[in-house]
Amino acid sequence: MDDLINELIKSATEALKKSYSPYSKFKVGAAILTKNNKIFTGANVENASYSLTICAERVAGVKAISSGESKFKYIAIATNRNEIAFPCGACLQFLIEFSQNLKVILVKTEKKYKIFDLKELLPKNFTL
Repeated sequence: MDDLINELIKSATEALKKSYSPYSKFKVGAAILTKNNKIFTGANVENASYSLTICAERVAGVKAISSGESKFKYIAIATNRNEIAFPCGACLQFLIEFSQNLKVILVKTEKKYKIFDLKELLPKNFTL
């Protein structure tokens, strides 16, 4: 399992290099592992109209879903800051739609990270 977590962390760290964040300068990369052990990555993409910005977590999730993978086991999230950053509420709600038992890896460095249950981060979620 450690090798898998390390691979996800490295994938998220690589993905953040593709971030388009000229306004906030806050780069985020995400790597999501599906139930079929496929990895999809995403980076945040900002827009001058801030409400049109999309977070890295949702980019990775949408790439997976549009490829036919809609059940997730893990997501790793890395930033260009030397600290963990929690996903926003929109991303948490998006993720719980597809995987209520998702494990969320928040990366400080490739060797330092914390793992949370998605339900721990969004305890009052709603699903159908």
